[in-house]
Amino acid sequence: MPAYTAPARDARFIVNELLDLEAYADLPGFEAASADLVDTLIEEAGKFTAEVMFPLNQSGDAQGCTRHEDGSVSTPDGFRAAYNQLREAGWAAIAKPAELGGQGMPHVLGFVVEEFMSSANQAFAMYPGLTNGAVSALIAKGSDEQKALYLPRMIAGEWLGTMNLTEPHCGTDLGLIRTRAIPQGDGSHAITGTKIFISAGEHDLTENIIHLVLAKLPDAPEGSKGISLFVVPKVLVNADGSLGERNAVSCGSTEEKMGIHANATCVMNYDGAKGWLVGEENKGLAAMFIMMNEARLGVGIQGLSQAEVAYQNAVAYARERRQGRALTGPAEPGQPADPILVHPDVRRMLMDAKALTEGLRALILFCALQVDLSHKAADEKQRQIADDLVGLLTPVIKGYGTDKGYDVATSMQQVFGGHGYIREWGMEQYVRDARIAMIYEGTNGIQAMDLCGRKLAQNGGRAIQAFFRLVDDECAGIADDAPYADLAARLAKANGELKAATMWFMQNAMANPNNLGAGAHHYMHIAGIVALGLMWLRMARVAQDRLAAGEGDRAFYEAKLVTARYFAERFTPDAGALRRKIETGSEAMMALPPEAFGRA
Repeated sequence: MPAYTAPARDARFIVNELLDLEAYADLPGFEAASADLVDTLIEEAGKFTAEVMFPLNQSGDAQGCTRHEDGSVSTPDGFRAAYNQLREAGWAAIAKPAELGGQGMPHVLGFVVEEFMSSANQAFAMYPGLTNGAVSALIAKGSDEQKALYLPRMIAGEWLGTMNLTEPHCGTDLGLIRTRAIPQGDGSHAITGTKIFISAGEHDLTENIIHLVLAKLPDAPEGSKGISLFVVPKVLVNADGSLGERNAVSCGSTEEKMGIHANATCVMNYDGAKGWLVGEENKGLAAMFIMMNEARLGVGIQGLSQAEVAYQNAVAYARERRQGRALTGPAEPGQPADPILVHPDVRRMLMDAKALTEGLRALILFCALQVDLSHKAADEKQRQIADDLVGLLTPVIKGYGTDKGYDVATSMQQVFGGHGYIREWGMEQYVRDARIAMIYEGTNGIQAMDLCGRKLAQNGGRAIQAFFRLVDDECAGIADDAPYADLAARLAKANGELKAATMWFMQNAMANPNNLGAGAHHYMHIAGIVALGLMWLRMARVAQDRLAAGEGDRAFYEAKLVTARYFAERFTPDAGALRRKIETGSEAMMALPPEAFGRA
């Protein structure tokens, strides 16, 4: 049977030591985030997720959700009780605005809790997690009346929310949507259409579900310029906040999926359902990106979360499973065989996992801090830089983070050998659940194109230039005898590869846009390597400072330095190979005619 313990020690290291959250105590929401409070919150979140949510992960996966003849959906046994505990404890409202009933803590802490929840039970965590995007969109674009009517109960967890974007004939190209919104005389709209792949579209965890739905008005312009956003509650809400009649929205079916079985992925039918415009007519695209960007960071967290729980179980197995002898001679001569942890190939997989999970955690929490600073920093320039970094890093975290999260999950399954393929050990579920993160909220190919096609050129390249400077400044002035000097030198070289790839796009993408499309995936991975390298260099510096001062857990900090060295030696060299792939262009990739891809 699998096990899970929240990585609270590592999270506390990143929040308190690497990011130094107390240094921002003068900003709104940070004043209460003392190191002691942060430590307590992280430890308690770890206990809750491990003790309440994790025990339902395998059973929920096996049972799945049940759709009934009346269109209602039941979640697996134990989910309602666990959700009520989560709601009452306020875990889903950690980073929500205090004036709307949330706890008003920094996003950094909200992301920590989100990781723990998703590692413990990804399908369960999606129910409250998907509400985040809906809440953010209503905060940014909703009317005062809509905010007052929906947000307090959504933030309190009494009602949950969804995002309804995809339709049977269109996913990424939302300009093709056919769902229609017909104005009514009372200020509402009649919403008619079908949405698919709607996570948590119907369930029994809350008495109401607030759907945010993309639709087109009768005279809307063609394409994405004609998209509007509507709030469509499952149960109509009276002016005093009480529930009224059931709305004309229903779950037509639930999808049979590869993974996340315990989350209801629904086909939603809108049959003249009452909805209300959110924001301006034909301006739904802007609201959609608010939801999508929030969701994409959440999916990046899912990539980390499945890697983390798979890694924990693989480490435990590698310590106990005995096969063969160490290549250098028996490690435990008194035993019939050595633990497989002694074998370099097993070590390779575990060290890759350790370097990636700890690096991704640092990058995600660094980005969370930038989310806060983009809104709350006192200096306008600092807010701008933070916002630029969030925009640049979001596709990297979602794309590179989930690519690597899935790689780690499959490698950790490999550590188990044949047992990893057997359900009772739990590893096959982590592989199945991790796979969806590379697909939804914009496939990773879309993330790569967003990074290269939109983010690089945005504002004259301001964001990528700021990132280059951030890395260069971190690498500069490091003494040759510093324990992390090699990492700094290798990171500077990888950053040079990223700069060269950026320049190659500038010189070759305009003449042939396929050159950009052919290299976008590789570029995203170089950016991921450099971003994680930056985090590892910073973590190494903090660890060395603690060791030099004789502070804290020596073994913990020494492990950080070794893992930083491993990342430098094993990951940063890939940046050069990826740049060379980019520079081959698109000619061979696009040369074959379509019929050449048929059967021989």
